[in-house]
Amino acid sequence: MIEEIWQYEFLRNAFIAGILIGFTAPLLGVFIVVRRLSLIADALSHVTLAGIAASLLLGKNFAYFANWNPLYAGMGFSVAGALLVEKLRSVYKHYQELAIPIILSGGIGLSVIFISLADGFNTDLFSYLFGSVSAVSRQDVWTVLAIACVVIGIVILLYKELFLLSFDEEYAMISGIRAKLIHFIFIVLVALVIAASMRIVGVLLISSLMTLPVAASIRIAKGFKQAIGYSILFGELSVIAGLLLSYQLDLAPGGTIVILAILILLIVIMWKKWKRG
Repeated sequence: MIEEIWQYEFLRNAFIAGILIGFTAPLLGVFIVVRRLSLIADALSHVTLAGIAASLLLGKNFAYFANWNPLYAGMGFSVAGALLVEKLRSVYKHYQELAIPIILSGGIGLSVIFISLADGFNTDLFSYLFGSVSAVSRQDVWTVLAIACVVIGIVILLYKELFLLSFDEEYAMISGIRAKLIHFIFIVLVALVIAASMRIVGVLLISSLMTLPVAASIRIAKGFKQAIGYSILFGELSVIAGLLLSYQLDLAPGGTIVILAILILLIVIMWKKWKRG
């Protein structure tokens, strides 16, 4: 298998993109879980699907859009959905959780409309739904790499602000932190990572990669930074092992990665229970 990775470009692309996603998704996932916004990844993934379906529909009906990468349309829709979530959270100040199901419903509705206009599913859209090793292009890898560099750089630069806003937003605002700007930057990063992860994990499963490694890490971590470290470790294990197994057994990579993440979570829970007594 290792020799085949170096031999075939599509396998190299898939592994490079997978390693980058396995790092960035759990990294942001820790902040998402602490903020109790775990479902936001589901909402934005469905909005992203609407963008993908819209791009494929345009490519089918207009020659000008035929060579466009649907990933970019998905990113645009995802960022727009993220900004709408933040806007709705400010509108419903006492019921901020309503923003997520509103955007989720809108994303599903638009996806169904665009898919029906395109006369149902095709191979391209199916690969975006559930992930595909062979669908990852070199262009996708460069896109994922650029997003990963931006995410890591901003998290390092704004770590203190993100940490304070995640645990005590009121204190952070009193301390002079520009909460709205930080929220805006963070939600855009989440949207970009979700859109970039679709080729490997798939639209319907990306939220799992953002939450399952975090769920496992918080069971054994003794601090926030340790939780980030464990989350990234579990995320990478899930992605790398999932890609290897999916290629060897001819399985969908997204589903394989998610099932391995669940197994890691169960092992951590059982280990923690055994350690206690």
